[in-house]
Amino acid sequence: MMSVGNFSARKLKKDRNHFRWKNAKYKNKKLRMWKRKLLRGAPQANGIVIEKKAVEQKQPHSGLIKAVRVQLIKNNGKVTAFLPGTNAIAQVNEHDNVTIEGIGGSQGGTIGSMCGIKYKVIKVNNVSLDAILKGKKKRETK
Repeated sequence: MMSVGNFSARKLKKDRNHFRWKNAKYKNKKLRMWKRKLLRGAPQANGIVIEKKAVEQKQPHSGLIKAVRVQLIKNNGKVTAFLPGTNAIAQVNEHDNVTIEGIGGSQGGTIGSMCGIKYKVIKVNNVSLDAILKGKKKRETK
């Protein structure tokens, strides 16, 4: 119940501060929710490939999604990143330096039948994965 009267300002102010937390934008701003995600609010991040793997798709699709497990350099977090393109898995080896970015699903989530995969690889050893797959550039080896 809302207070009305000469001396109700304290209660009105307290109630306003309490119910402010129901607002999603206010809550995210105060709790710094963007910093809790592994990329820490950045659009891209560098990492090192730990292993190559194939991930099964969700129902009703069948097939294997080629992916790599990446350890991020900035905070040692581990993520699974999708490799877009035909035969892209052959262009990436373990211990390669890769750049990843979000896939861009709803609210930064997964897309379609790719269960649990929120990131994709865009560069391998500072060379664009798209250019490597088209044959325009060679992948650098260390």
